[in-house]
Amino acid sequence: MKDKMTWEETIIHIRQEPEFKDLVEKAYFEEDLPLNIERFRHSEEFIATLQLIQAYQPQGKKVLDIGCGNGISSIAFALNGYEVTAVEPDSSLTIGAGAIRQLVQHYQLQNIEVFEAFAEDIKFPDQTYDIVYVRQAMHHAYDLDKFIAECARVLKKGGILVTIRDHVVFDEADKQWFLESHPLQKYYGGENAFSPTEYKNAMQKAGLEVLKELKHYDSVINYFPLSTTAFQAEIRRVRQSIFARRFAWAVYIPLLFELFNWYLDKKTGYTGIFDEMAVAGRMYSYIAKKI
Repeated sequence: MKDKMTWEETIIHIRQEPEFKDLVEKAYFEEDLPLNIERFRHSEEFIATLQLIQAYQPQGKKVLDIGCGNGISSIAFALNGYEVTAVEPDSSLTIGAGAIRQLVQHYQLQNIEVFEAFAEDIKFPDQTYDIVYVRQAMHHAYDLDKFIAECARVLKKGGILVTIRDHVVFDEADKQWFLESHPLQKYYGGENAFSPTEYKNAMQKAGLEVLKELKHYDSVINYFPLSTTAFQAEIRRVRQSIFARRFAWAVYIPLLFELFNWYLDKKTGYTGIFDEMAVAGRMYSYIAKKI
């Protein structure tokens, strides 16, 4: 008997286990592929990602989606009018290129092509794409420098690399904590993570300028499936508690709390309320431009 499952076997397995019901839903691993698409394309994460892309590459139309799994992002981009090339090394009908091809047929899309390859070995011509998008895949790179170099090579000058929700660690102990905490690592053993410095250095060596680093609590892109509303409500709840302890005499004057809340927004944001170091393998996202 083999020690580890494949990624496809892992997903099929957890779909049958009640303890993973929430993970399967939130990670878009449902057997109903179109359901995953509809939920993802209307998610706060994807909406915020589109807003970032519009801000940094408003004229971009050609998207290379690398490591795209079951195609939730590739199909979502295509449905939003982008010309998409989807690259996924897994060929399976469950969680790989086979699933994407089923979705292409389901939606009758003409603006998407599907290829099976690792990011380090893509064969596309230089300066082909306006946007290279990588969701939850860069941290799986077997050669991070080569992974990013290939992303940069196929970008047009001025094009952007958008990396979404990559796990971040700061030392070996932190990495071990992440691996031990990941709910699926014990099944397939394929998780990994790099430090922010390693990610950014790889981008700079590839001729990319890092324009934006979004830390775990900087954007709903990273802290999803926690919603923006829930995130802001928790900040407000904690601040109300702090306000009540420090200014008991003023708790019945709502305007004073609103001023207190406004002051902390300007001065500290979420600092002191949400600590990303309490999250194993916290997630970061990056925007980098080809110089």
